[in-house]
Amino acid sequence: MELENKKILVTGADGFIGSHLTEKLVKRGYRVKAFVFYNSFNSWGWLDHSSKEIKKRLEIFTGDIRDPFGVNKAVKDCNIIFHLAALIAIPYSYHSPATYVDTNINGTLNILQAARANDIEKIIHTSTSEVYGTAKFVPITEDHPLQGQSPYSASKIGADQMAWSFFTSFNLPVATIRPFNTYGPRQSLRAVIPTLISQIAKGNRKIKLGALTPTRDFNFVNDITEAFIKVAESDNSVGEVMNAGSNFEISIGKTAELIAGLMNAEIEILSDKQRLRPEKSEVNRLWAENRKIMELTEWKPEFAGIEGFKKGLDLCIKWYTKPENLQLFKPDIYNI
Repeated sequence: MELENKKILVTGADGFIGSHLTEKLVKRGYRVKAFVFYNSFNSWGWLDHSSKEIKKRLEIFTGDIRDPFGVNKAVKDCNIIFHLAALIAIPYSYHSPATYVDTNINGTLNILQAARANDIEKIIHTSTSEVYGTAKFVPITEDHPLQGQSPYSASKIGADQMAWSFFTSFNLPVATIRPFNTYGPRQSLRAVIPTLISQIAKGNRKIKLGALTPTRDFNFVNDITEAFIKVAESDNSVGEVMNAGSNFEISIGKTAELIAGLMNAEIEILSDKQRLRPEKSEVNRLWAENRKIMELTEWKPEFAGIEGFKKGLDLCIKWYTKPENLQLFKPDIYNI
């Protein structure tokens, strides 16, 4: 599918990945409507920090993904939907699980219903590697069992299955992309990489973290946004679930060592109880098998392997250590 001359809706355009994707689409000359969360500050999230050229070419729609009427209005004149809007913080899902059902499951249902009613040509639905839970085998393929080990992951499993059901029941052209641990500039301090970098950048040498032994398959945000676009362009992706991962596994502890080394800092890691997941909820191992997405699309990660990871971390360090960026975050408290 050619994206040129299509009207593209990006939900969650105000967020970390969504803002990067929105900017990339605009820079490539596509017509983009950015669905941002309505709030009394009239904030467009990270899009507030976009260049004037980007904002001038954007159509902004303020609304709430949980409202079916607003969602239908947003979808009405579009051809393609990138659906990224979601609640993603795992600790907050322990605190307020009902909001995850409303946003992630009902919000996805609203998108699917509106897409069906308005003859949308393609929906790219966003999943997460957290739906797999702790790996039963590695690397993890798309056939791995789904395990809702947190309310967040359970809600995303529900959303994924809702998307699948609309494909099977109504032949809705849905493709599901399943990113593994994305990192990069703008990411919230709820995530481990910006937590590490920002604490060191603030001058702290006793760094508070949760569990160090779990492994993750980290992916730089530029790779993930490119994966979204490649999935949208591929006619082979409809009805499919595709892992977007680097096929490289590293522990949280080793990641901390890498970051400290790149920042020339000697650190001591302190275990912070409030940052630990409940034992049965912790996902101990994530490592993506990415052959399927590379076979069905033209995507290939540029930041793969240890050297690619170091390159991505270096870009993150340069961004977070700029005073004007660091001041946007609160490194000294636990960000739920």
